[in-house]
Order: sequence, then structure tokens, then C-alpha cells
Amino acid sequence: MEIIYHGHSCVQLIADGKSLLIDPFLRGNPLAKTQPEDIKTDGILLTHAHTDHILDAEPIARANDAPIVAIFELANYMSWKQLKTIEINMGGTVDLGFARAKMIQAFHSSGIMLEEGKIIYGGMPGGYIVQMGGLTVLHAGDTALYSDMRLIGERHSIDVAFIPIGDNYTMGPDDALQAAAWYGAKLVIPIHYDSFPAIRQDAEAFVRRLEAQQQRGKAMSPGDRLVL
Repeated sequence: MEIIYHGHSCVQLIADGKSLLIDPFLRGNPLAKTQPEDIKTDGILLTHAHTDHILDAEPIARANDAPIVAIFELANYMSWKQLKTIEINMGGTVDLGFARAKMIQAFHSSGIMLEEGKIIYGGMPGGYIVQMGGLTVLHAGDTALYSDMRLIGERHSIDVAFIPIGDNYTMGPDDALQAAAWYGAKLVIPIHYDSFPAIRQDAEAFVRRLEAQQQRGKAMSPGDRLVL
């Protein structure tokens, strides 16, 4: 599997000639190295409805004729834009043929920001456990620490876990370390940091703290690629 980190929470998984994109946010991220028109993908997963996770879902899905997988309410919102969508809800699994994605809970909020200044309900926030290319990848989405992360780690052999560390809007490094221990992933990659001032963090320091608790971590910069 090849992993491309596009910055913020946007992760691309590539295996067996297929691509899966999670939480596309490129145009709004000053650190991003890639534009929506550069992305080629066969499917898109959305964790929740906040702008910094769905901003580029529409143009990428349209250009690639790719389905968007999202919680029921957000999937319906995207379908109103004449996009292909697949509805999912907490605990459910979607089979895309080249990958299976199970939605897990996240403790956060979720709303769609409309141009006229209104916010509409975007369904519950979540994360995903993806089985693709013979690996199990967890994307925690935007979340606080919660004790069932331990249960998720006990029930799944996780190869890679993408965990937010930014604080303010999600858990910070201290709670993320506990989440990493509970998930028990073979490799932990921090996400959702540095994109704007409120979530500045030292990802390399977080990785060193992971190593101190006997876990492997890797800090990736936008545009970085990793082959597993």
C-alpha cells in the first residue's frame, strides 16, 4: 500500500491500482501541495460535515465519477448535488469492491456551513476502519479521547492509525498518546495539526513520545508518501 498525506486530515490510500481518499481539504489548507484537479481516486470517505473535511469532496468526486461514503445525512446532502453517494451509519460497513470501510464513533460535532451563514445538521461524526490491500487502516476522524478506543484496538489488528493531535477542536497530544496506546496500531501517524494557528503542534515531539511508550510513529508533511 502507498499512503499519501495531503495535509490536515486528508489521507489517500493506494493499493492494487485503486485509490481511496479520506476527508479532502486542499484549497482551504495553505500547507497543501496538491490541488483537487490533481487527485485521481476511486472512492471518497467523509468522516463528518465540517468544511475542513469536505471542502473538495464535490469537485474530486465529480471529476473522477467516484462515490462518496458518508453518514446518512451528509450522504443525502451530497446526493442533492447530483453526486454518487453511499449511505452509512455508525457501526456499518461499506464494501467498495477494492476496500471495505467500517464507520466507528468519534466524539465531536458535525454541521454543514451554508454560504448564507446558516448551519444545518450534518449527522453524527465518525471515523473509519479500512481494510484495503491486505492492511487494516484506522482514520479516527475528529475526536476527543473515549474509552471504547481500547475496545476497537482489542477487536481489530490495526496496521496504521491516523490520529488527530491538534487540540482545541480535537484531542491534543496527551490524549492522542492514550488513544494510540488503546488502538495498539503498528504505526501511528498524527493528523489534524498545523493547518491554522489554533492547532499548531510539534508532530516530531509527539512521535518521540510514542516511541517512549514503545510504539512506532511517523510525522508526515503534506505531499509525503509512504509505502508499506
